[in-house]
Amino acid sequence: MKLSSIGYLFKEGFKNIWNNRMMSLASVVVLVSCLIITGAAALISVNMSTLISKVGDDNQITVFLEKELSDLDSVRLGSEIGKIKNVESYRFNSRSDVLKEYRKSLGDDIYESMQGDGNPFGNEYKVRLKDLSKYNDTVTQIQKIEGIEKVSDRSDVAGKLTKLNYFVTIVGSWVVLILAVVTLFIISNTIKMTMYSRRFEISIMKSVGATNSFVRIPFIIEAMIIGLLSGLLASAALLGMYNPVRNAASGIIGMIADSTLTFDQIWLPALTVMSVIGIMIGLIGSIISISRYLNKEGGSIIGK
Repeated sequence: MKLSSIGYLFKEGFKNIWNNRMMSLASVVVLVSCLIITGAAALISVNMSTLISKVGDDNQITVFLEKELSDLDSVRLGSEIGKIKNVESYRFNSRSDVLKEYRKSLGDDIYESMQGDGNPFGNEYKVRLKDLSKYNDTVTQIQKIEGIEKVSDRSDVAGKLTKLNYFVTIVGSWVVLILAVVTLFIISNTIKMTMYSRRFEISIMKSVGATNSFVRIPFIIEAMIIGLLSGLLASAALLGMYNPVRNAASGIIGMIADSTLTFDQIWLPALTVMSVIGIMIGLIGSIISISRYLNKEGGSIIGK
């Protein structure tokens, strides 16, 4: 294809948008709305996964050792805990370290009286797991080790985190999928209506030897421009709302500020992904609508 032809096709694509500006504007508004909802669902899903992962990382279990166990035997026991596959890391806390953790709540006088032989605590380990869904199996393996007195039971937290992560992933995926289909339908109908309004012009082009590809390209360019513009506007709206919403949520739940993605982390991926999605929806929607029009409704007009 000649360079002049490419320039003509792009010119026609922009011309289509201008000539059908009200229809194009309506398509952009609806498409931006769908992309904002889709992008918001995706951002919520990603941030929830990040938050859950952060909470999961902080969700340690405490392994209490028998009080009679010496420090040397306690350290040796730690190596047995480390051999369990689902154990990511483990940290040893001596009985004196455990006592220090309670110093503030006990008060200095009681704390001093519990030094040495008066210390009622035993050694312990803080254990972090790789996969919270395997919590119960891992605890069972730890409890089988000789010298373990008990393990803190936080299986309810582990179970809730796993279920919440699954729920967020499934719901987010379905929302994105449904809205993608809706936006595809919108752009497809927009291009279809544009082609119908130019049906006689298309008929003349076909009568003088224009190929289907030549007829299609301006409409494909039109749809891709609409998609790109919608993606840029939607990402601008989402990014503009991101920090205010994040700050408001942090005011309610403090850990959100430290456990979710910052603006600097999301602006470029969000801008890129939304623009690409807009372009792809425009491309796919236009190809579908143009093919159907040329094969069916356009057939009687262009003399097929």
